Amino acid sequence: MRKGILFLCVANSARSQMAEGITRSLAPAEIKIWSAGSRPTSVRFEAVAALKEIGIDISGYRSKSVAEIPASEVDTVITLCGEEECPVFLGQAVRLHWGLPDPAAVAGSQEETLSAFRKVRDELYHRITAFLEENR
Repeated sequence: MRKGILFLCVANSARSQMAEGITRSLAPAEIKIWSAGSRPTSVRFEAVAALKEIGIDISGYRSKSVAEIPASEVDTVITLCGEEECPVFLGQAVRLHWGLPDPAAVAGSQEETLSAFRKVRDELYHRITAFLEENR
């Protein structure tokens, strides 16, 4: 069983925030879960809305720098960057890369943008469920 999982992206505003929220809702309480970015901004309202649709509340989350994460407590790092360069985590950990497109980069109507966030949310939910099942 993993002791600490870190999800990394650049802005820590969408993919990594959704991954943190989904994992917190599914993982055993003893596993510590974080998300962070190399250039944190703020949590996107679309990420909050997409997770709220499936009963997960991340409205109190904030974007964090990778420097804020206690490296000694992380044993798994999952990078989620698709097109952009992923941040680096220097701690000792198993590293996985789930390259997903950035839903915040989608231009269009609010519904088109929210649809992109839903698609990434659903893919994250699927991958996280499988990951937790494999690592019991």
